[in-house]
Amino acid sequence: MFVPEPRAGRSPTPILHADLDAFYASVEQRDDPRLRGRPVIVGGGVVLACSYEAKRCGVLTAMGGRQAKRLCPDAVVVPPRMSAYSAASKAVFAIFRDTTPLVEGISIDEAFLDVGGLWRIAGSPVDIAAQLRRRIRDEVGLPITVGVARTKFLAKVASGVAKPDGLLHVPADRELQFLHPLPVEKLWGVGPVTAAKLHALGVRTVGEAAALGEGPLVGLVGKAEGHKLHALSHNRDPRAVDPGRRRRSIGSQRALGRRPRSPEELDAILVGTVDRLGRRLRGAHRVCRTVVLRLRFADFSRATRSRTLAAPTAHTPTILAAARRLLAAELPRIAADGITLLGLSLTNLAPDEPCQLTLPLTVRDPGVDETALDGALDALRDRFGSRSVTRAALLGRDEGISVPLLPD
Repeated sequence: MFVPEPRAGRSPTPILHADLDAFYASVEQRDDPRLRGRPVIVGGGVVLACSYEAKRCGVLTAMGGRQAKRLCPDAVVVPPRMSAYSAASKAVFAIFRDTTPLVEGISIDEAFLDVGGLWRIAGSPVDIAAQLRRRIRDEVGLPITVGVARTKFLAKVASGVAKPDGLLHVPADRELQFLHPLPVEKLWGVGPVTAAKLHALGVRTVGEAAALGEGPLVGLVGKAEGHKLHALSHNRDPRAVDPGRRRRSIGSQRALGRRPRSPEELDAILVGTVDRLGRRLRGAHRVCRTVVLRLRFADFSRATRSRTLAAPTAHTPTILAAARRLLAAELPRIAADGITLLGLSLTNLAPDEPCQLTLPLTVRDPGVDETALDGALDALRDRFGSRSVTRAALLGRDEGISVPLLPD
């Protein structure tokens, strides 16, 4: 692991990236002492999360439960307890905000913190990070890893290198010395496809990507992506921690295991997903313009398909019609290859406007105001609970697990 040299004086590295370790599984181990030190899998049919003891056996999130048990026969399988994870997240974020008002939540178990203005009252960023880890361990009972660096990008990379349950500081004068030997996959935006392209050119480290130059990167992955990869390979990331940042997209996905799924089952899953996302959009007073469908097939290949609407909307039937068209185009491949994950994202978000336009993409009863129906369903669920009322297509069907989310 990279070991920084001590530096005197005020630190120029004011950004922390704090990331809870194996969050769901850690909550289970915290609450049941018999699970501590043992491999833990959260979820039965599909792995929702797993402890580091299970990860060392090769268990991965979204893996089928049978495969996970074959890899790790000694694993203890526990059902998910979303209310416990939500309560733990709220307790951790309360400590974040007690540390600094500049907290940018990324997910329920991860955040950036700007501590640059706290030198006189709380010490150096490394001191603050160490105290943060102690408080979360003592007050919430969970391990957390913190990366400390001058940029958000490098702070997140540092926390990834320091996991599990670690603290890693990258001084400003040793940034590239730390970054350049790392695998090129550490750059944001380098997934399996981009990594394969870079590997074909002999580029396997961040430093080799930096030496390649911006022109070849642009030619390889396009102008916007190439410019970003070149900047990150030199640790150029001007983004500040933004406590008021709103999501650019909202999404939900459901792992399906490996058993065959009929078109009717997939449609019901899609209806439930759109129903939940539509409610989140309206609750945040936002509308979307683009619907994105993400699929993972049984051979581990993936597909992403999108459709841009003629006007922004938070209208459930309009979004559902677009999502159904995307799914219908993939049904032949699903029938041939099988499907293990279905996800949907709503992107190009904007504030809701009073004159929101709803597109007539489905045949409807002209006597029914479906926008009013969406609002009525939301009101009933707010008052009586999210499962108090549902759509007819979902009656008698398993809607999957509702994962806790940060507020928009």
